[in-house]
Amino acid sequence: MPEISRFFGISIKMFFGDHVPPHFHAEYGDYKAQVNIRLHIIIAGDLPPRVLGMVVEWASLHQDELFELWELAAQNKPLHRIEPLK
Repeated sequence: MPEISRFFGISIKMFFGDHVPPHFHAEYGDYKAQVNIRLHIIIAGDLPPRVLGMVVEWASLHQDELFELWELAAQNKPLHRIEPLK
């Protein structure tokens, strides 16, 4: 599962050929969550509220890129990195 971004100790990853709905994986310490790209909500797992806020902010800034990567991952094509939250 390629890491597509990392910021403030949060790792953002995307699986190749993953299940719908379009989502990415966010990991922070022992916390792991799947976050819906369109709705910016957790569909599985858990994140601390402050971390979720940063993930949602980042995802809203990069939603188009996330959808582009989702399409590439569905085709098992290489993924590029997305700029981290600053």
